[in-house]
Amino acid sequence: MSPSSNGDSPHSATATMTAAAAAGVSRQFPLPNRDFSVEIPSPQLAAAPNGANTLKSPNSLKAAAAARTPSFSREGILGSAQKARNLSQSSENRPESVQNGIPKSTSEESINSINPLKRRNTDAAVDYPRRRATIACEVCRSRKSRCDGTKPKCKLCTELGAECIYREPGIKLDAGDKLILERLNRIENLLQMTVVGGHGNGIGLSHDSPNMSNGTALSGDNLMMQNANSNFVSIIPSGGLGTWSATATNISTMPKVHTNAALHLLQWPLIRDLVSRPYDPQILLQLEMAREPLHSLAKTPCVDLSNTNAYIEAYFDRVNIWYACVNPYTWRSHYRIALSNGFREGPESCIVLLVLALGQASLRGSISRIVPHEDPPGLQYFTAAWSLLPGMMTSNSVLAAQCHLLAAAYLFYLVRPLEAWNLLCTTSTKLQLLLMTPNRVPTDQRELIERIYWNSLLFESDLLAELDLPHSGVVAFEENVGLPCGFEGDEQEAVGRDELWYFLAEIALRRLLNRVSQLIYSKDSMASTTSLEPVVAELDFQLTQWYESLPVPLQFPFTRTMLPDPVQTVLRLRFFACRTIIYRPYILAVLDNEQAILDPAVRDSCTKCLEASIRQLEHITAHHAGHMPYLWQGALSIVSQTLLVMGATMSPSLSTILWSLVPHREAIDQIINDVVMEIERYAVLSPSLSLSAEIIKEAEVRRRTFLSG
Repeated sequence: MSPSSNGDSPHSATATMTAAAAAGVSRQFPLPNRDFSVEIPSPQLAAAPNGANTLKSPNSLKAAAAARTPSFSREGILGSAQKARNLSQSSENRPESVQNGIPKSTSEESINSINPLKRRNTDAAVDYPRRRATIACEVCRSRKSRCDGTKPKCKLCTELGAECIYREPGIKLDAGDKLILERLNRIENLLQMTVVGGHGNGIGLSHDSPNMSNGTALSGDNLMMQNANSNFVSIIPSGGLGTWSATATNISTMPKVHTNAALHLLQWPLIRDLVSRPYDPQILLQLEMAREPLHSLAKTPCVDLSNTNAYIEAYFDRVNIWYACVNPYTWRSHYRIALSNGFREGPESCIVLLVLALGQASLRGSISRIVPHEDPPGLQYFTAAWSLLPGMMTSNSVLAAQCHLLAAAYLFYLVRPLEAWNLLCTTSTKLQLLLMTPNRVPTDQRELIERIYWNSLLFESDLLAELDLPHSGVVAFEENVGLPCGFEGDEQEAVGRDELWYFLAEIALRRLLNRVSQLIYSKDSMASTTSLEPVVAELDFQLTQWYESLPVPLQFPFTRTMLPDPVQTVLRLRFFACRTIIYRPYILAVLDNEQAILDPAVRDSCTKCLEASIRQLEHITAHHAGHMPYLWQGALSIVSQTLLVMGATMSPSLSTILWSLVPHREAIDQIINDVVMEIERYAVLSPSLSLSAEIIKEAEVRRRTFLSG
């Protein structure tokens, strides 16, 4: 089913690009260098092995878990595709397929070299170059552009900074020769990038990494120390505990510097006219740093244990599906230990109190609908757990890490992102100490530590997407930590279900979102719509594969109506958020130069971006489904998509596209008005959201003035 309203399968259609190229149209619109850049990854940055990324049934995962070895070797790298995809291989070498979401080829000759049946029908057309191309250089030939024949460098190669090579007269290359040359040129360019970049911001080639693979082998960034007389293995980042290298080969992690945050849109043409003064992108972090702490945490904790069963049931029904970090099979044991300690000491007491806090909170719906200045639900249990955290701070056990993660989860519910980040950093430190030597983790806690690890990585990535925070360094262990397989235990003892579907899907999608930030938004440098095409096509292809690999119960429909299932609702919103940022650079290109829309490929990409934005905003209350874990992150995503739509209404060419996506023009005004009212309700929850509400409200007033004047 399609992300578009017409019901087609989601795909990265590049047919319009191909048509433009075939017609001899070669448009290249420069993009302002303030917002993103494009990095083509090195050959070893391959996607997962075939089938490694599909989400498995929890039942089958449990069976597999029993046979796992004690080591923390990667059982399957997580990505978004079911088939092996190499990011260094551009979409032009793929067979044409619309049904499976594969971008259409930009070169018939590439198709012929891959598909022998098609080659057989077009041999004559492929083997011999056109007569007029004898004076064209190889770059112009590959782009189907008119070459001016200037030597030693033609005009196009001079502009692109490419090596200009003229074919010797009489040499005829068939499709296979051309494909080999293309691969060799790509490898040569990657090697040159590595040599020039050294240890800079480029993606380097690791001498001991397997070629064309991003699998389980440890790269040169890790130091392995093994005692020949024992099975002791230590995996330590070469920079030491807590370090993170900017030259890491894993592109599925958040870059240290990027321009993907919501407030960066206020620097774009037209959109910057919607605010009366410039805003430093760091302002949100500064506001959260200056925020007063929770005063209630200083009070003597007093908890009511009369309704605990209802809160425990609510936690496993409504909360654990997002975090999947509490074992329903060992819960009764934890509760008995906590009860015997009077809920006043030990990690079990802390875990039980935090579960009660989150369970009670889940019964009240979105915190944005709670009366201001009223104590949020679950606060009494959180306050009691908070008094136990200092003891957990100095403990380096798996349960101590679990305590900090659950406390961070409640702080996310309270919309306190910076306090949550502080606890996540403590969780990260404990994880790194435990994972440096895998035999430090008891066998019966390995599944639990994997889940704590992925939770920490997911939520740290969410925060790094909007705030310029230090990286904890926990990402260095990503290739050594397996994926969750399912808790083991007696079904008779279970107090709830062990749901893994959403958690695994979110891991895959978050890694894809990180790849988008790495490849498009990681540094300030010049880029063009032409150079973006293969990268965007590949990322959109991976997003399509992510959706198609979801289990049937999670595969959300692409209808324009709200969904009753909260998990499907959240996944659909996350899908469109990812699609928006994949295609967002094309909106910038048009806002900077209206003539860019004349390129059919640019117009098609702008349509995809604006449609995805509208799909996130048209039912604004649907976001309540994910408010337990995602209110703050989701609110900033809403703000960024709304600013994008506002800017589009001010552009003659983009507004035409926008009107085609809604039933009538007034629908856009209504959508924006609903967003302004919704974000205003969030203003009391956080100073950063209060500023966001002010920005979006002022922007709408100035937008209406612009359109009316």
